Parts: sequence; structure tokens; C-alpha cells
Amino acid sequence: MQASIPLEITLTIVRTIIDTLYVTQILVRFRTAYVAPSSRVFGRGELVLDTSKIASKYLRRDFWLDFLSALPLPQLLIWAVIPCLKGSNLISAKHGLRLTIIIQFILRLSLIFPLSSKIISTAGVVVEAAWAGAAFNLLLFMLASHVIGSCWYLLSVERQEECWKKVCDLQLHKCKYLYFDCDTMGDSDRMTWFLSSNITKLCGPRSEFYNFGIYADALTNKVGNSNFLSRYFYCLWWGLRNLSSIGQNLLTTTYIGEINFAITIAILGLVLFALLIGNMQTYLQSSTGRLEEWRVRRNDTEQWMCHRKLPREMKERVRKYDLYKWVTTRGVEEDAVMSDLPLDLRRDIKHHLCLDLVRRVPLFDEMDACTLDAICERLRPMLSTPGTILIREGDPVIEMLFILRGRLESYTTNGGRAGFFNSCSLGSGDFCGEELLSWALYPRRQSGALPSSTRTVTAASEVEAFALSSGDVKFVASQFRKMHSKQLKHKFRFHSHQWRTWAACSIQAAWFRYRTRKAAAAATVTAHHWPPLELPVNRCASLPERVAAEFGCSLRNGSQMELLTALLKPVEPDFTVDNSE
Repeated sequence: MQASIPLEITLTIVRTIIDTLYVTQILVRFRTAYVAPSSRVFGRGELVLDTSKIASKYLRRDFWLDFLSALPLPQLLIWAVIPCLKGSNLISAKHGLRLTIIIQFILRLSLIFPLSSKIISTAGVVVEAAWAGAAFNLLLFMLASHVIGSCWYLLSVERQEECWKKVCDLQLHKCKYLYFDCDTMGDSDRMTWFLSSNITKLCGPRSEFYNFGIYADALTNKVGNSNFLSRYFYCLWWGLRNLSSIGQNLLTTTYIGEINFAITIAILGLVLFALLIGNMQTYLQSSTGRLEEWRVRRNDTEQWMCHRKLPREMKERVRKYDLYKWVTTRGVEEDAVMSDLPLDLRRDIKHHLCLDLVRRVPLFDEMDACTLDAICERLRPMLSTPGTILIREGDPVIEMLFILRGRLESYTTNGGRAGFFNSCSLGSGDFCGEELLSWALYPRRQSGALPSSTRTVTAASEVEAFALSSGDVKFVASQFRKMHSKQLKHKFRFHSHQWRTWAACSIQAAWFRYRTRKAAAAATVTAHHWPPLELPVNRCASLPERVAAEFGCSLRNGSQMELLTALLKPVEPDFTVDNSE
């Protein structure tokens, strides 16, 4: 057998690059800190940064295994040892080369799996993405297939040499082990022995003289005579096929080494295949786990609604809200996630999420950064589907809402008075439930009862908002009092829809009163200069009715006047400092 010089050069370059990576890993391990075992009573423990202690611990435990894995033994044998040997010593050296490569393969493979386990124990997963984790575990399986296929090829070459040695031992006086070296191909004695020994048939794949067992495929398919790529991919396929089938198709001989190799393939295949399937299932389920939880919860909700015999419309509302919440949050309960974080980190996250929204609210644009951070910390998220009634007129106001996305419809009937209706639309940056702020700012409130809502607020689209509870609104009110600004009072009136409605009704009532007085004055002037007109009205009617009839106005204006004047003025907020508190 004669080695190929180009393949030797390629092997040397590849092995040198890989050995350099292992040497780099050894140098890094000499500078990698570790956690002292005695300090693991609570938390992550104390990190040891002393280089002498790190080196001492590494030398006592893992250094020698890494050192043996990084030694350039194949390069040394190929370029320094084998060229200096001849005869039987050369055959023994080549056997040692194959054995060295196999041992280093096993050593390096034994380093890869503990490294991945250490990464998982430290970070939880090797990679975050599910597909990347599955690909990583598949790569480990392919690497093991590469090692098994390479070992199978080297052992098949060794078994073929064993067959040659057995034939040579039968022809002791005519054969020498030196004849197996390709350098002796021109020797006349070797040619004579080769023609008379019939060694090609005796050591063939179908020969009964020597049973190759699991290595017969290498001779049958002439793997040794193929080019490098064909040889490599066939060996890779052989290892992958037998690892995935846990060695069930391997027909061994009684040779101890071959049986042990088959047992190793079966055990390693069983472990790696179970590890591959388990890890891939874990990674793939990580992307669909919350979806399955949502499906189970949705099925429970459906069963509960059927058990309680809810109406169809109510069921549809529940389904829409459940689906909208899943699409928005993907099953992540934000309150639960935030509650597990430290206070400072929660404050920073709330600051990042809510500060821009709070600054869009005109009432808060004059506050300092500390107050805005405190307000952001107290905001909690809220989701609503179209048609949801967030605040109902006449019900107690329990929270104040600040809209992030979506559109709300706000309307009032002034306590259900016939003919009175006022509505407006709320969008991003608007707020509702301002009665709660007026209640918190009113210094002479006698009881802790919450104020009643003067408007009904309904979600016109899918709405994302933040809510302030009544207790948190009290905190905001206390910050307003510290500012005691008249400009802030006017700004609150301007942006409050309750105050806007009252102002609009007051203006309309004043306009009606102005029109009535003007009509009465005009009627008085006309009565002095012109004779009274015969109008189809009751002569006992009041003067405003007669004036309205004279100018073609309907009595509807009087009813509108009553509705407009019946709207009570909202509670005046007090932005001054409350000395009683």
C-alpha cells in the first residue's frame, strides 16, 4: 500500500488547523475563571479570578485529556516516522497511525458532547432559535457518523492486511511482509510470489478463506480504489446508516475486535439517536408549546361556555377577545413576567414602554422626569376588542385609561334624558375616565366612594391601552397639587370631554337665550308700529311661544333649552396644595 502525497499534504493542513483550535482552547481554559464550590451556598457563587488557582485546577482535572487530543501525532507519524521505516516495522507504523487517528477521534468526540452539555447548563440552551437548536443536534449526530465511518474504513484496511498476513503465513518460505509495501512492486521475487499465491482470490469479498464480516462492503464496493470524495461520502453514509439503525444490520464474525466495534456502534447509535430525537423534539416544541397551551385553554373555555349555556353572541365575544389576546401577546403574561423582575429593572422597562405615551398626554407634559417615571411604573397594559364597553355611564369609575393604539367611542345621554346625546371619538394619545382625576383632586370629598361616570366608552376597534387604578390616580393628583398651576387647570378643562360637553351645552344654551331675547325685542318693536297679526296660535300662550310662532320657530327649541340647561357643571378640580393632607 502506498500513500498519496497530495492527500498527505491535505491531511496535514486540515489536521494542523484543527490542532491549532484545540491548542487555542487549552490556552483559553488557562484563563477561564470558575465558581468556587465552597461559595455555592446561595446565588451563583464567588468567581475565582486568580490565574494560578485557575491553572492549578485545570491541570488537575481536564488538561491531560485536552493535551492528548491536541497532539499532532498523525503529522509526526506521516512525515517523520513512517518514511524512516521499512518492512514489518513499516506495517506496524501504519497500523499505529490508524490506531492513533481512531483514538484521537474518540477523544475529540468525547470533548464535544460535554462542552454542549456545559453550554446548556449555563445558558439553558445552546441556541435560542428552535430550528438552529435542531440543526445543532443533527450536526452532532452527523459528526458521530463521520467518526464511525472513518473508523470503519481504517479497520477494514486493517482487516484486509490481516488477511494478507494470514496468506503470507501459510507460504512462510516464499512470502515476506515486506512484499505488502508498494516500494517492492518491481521486485522479481515479489512478482513470482504474487502470481503463485492467488492472494487476490483468497482475500476477495466472496472468498470463504477469510470472513471480513462488517467490513465486506469495503471490498465489495471497492471503496479503497475510489477517489477521495467518493470514499469519504460512502464512509459517512455507512456510519449514518448504522447509527440510525442502531447496528441492527451488522453481521459480525467471531473476531473480538469486530464484535466490540459493533457493540460500540449499537450503544452509541442508541444514545445519540435518543439524544437527537429528544433534543429536536424539545427545540421544536419550544416554538409551539405556548400555542398548544393556548389551544388547551381555548378548549376548556369552549367546554365551560357550553356548560353554562352562554348565548351565541357572548361566545363570539369571548372567542374574539381570546384570539386577539393571543395574537397580541403570543401567550406571554406580561404581568407575570414583570413581577419576577427586580424593581429597578421593572422601572426601566416601564420607562421604555410607557414614557412616550405618557408624554403625549397633555396633562403630563409639564412634569419632571422623576414624576413621569413614577407614573410609568404604575401603568398596566389593557387589551380590548371591538364592541367592548370599557366604562358605562352611571357606573363607578375604577380606572383611568390612556390609549396607545386603536379608537374608542365616547358618548353621554346626561343620565338617560330623552333627546340628549353627545358623542366623540378618542384615538392614540387621548384618555378617558377623567372623573377619577377630578375626584382625586377635589379636596372636600367626604367619603371614599368612587365617582360615577358621566359617559359611556366603547371600543370601536382593537384597542391597546394603559390603565391607572384609583390608588395610582391619587398619586398623580398629589403630583399635580405640588405644581398648583392655573395653566394646568385650564389644560385639564380643555382636554376633558366632560368639560367640553358642558362648555358646548352652555354655549348653545346662551345662544338660545340670546336668540329668544332678540326675538322678544323685535316682537315688542313690531307691536308698537304695526297692528297685531292674526296668528294661528292660542291667545293665552306665553310671550316666548307667541314670538317663536311668529318667527316660524318650533317649540322644540324650548325642549332643547331645558336639556342644555339641565347638564350639571363638572366638579371643579383643585390643583392647589392641600394643607389638610
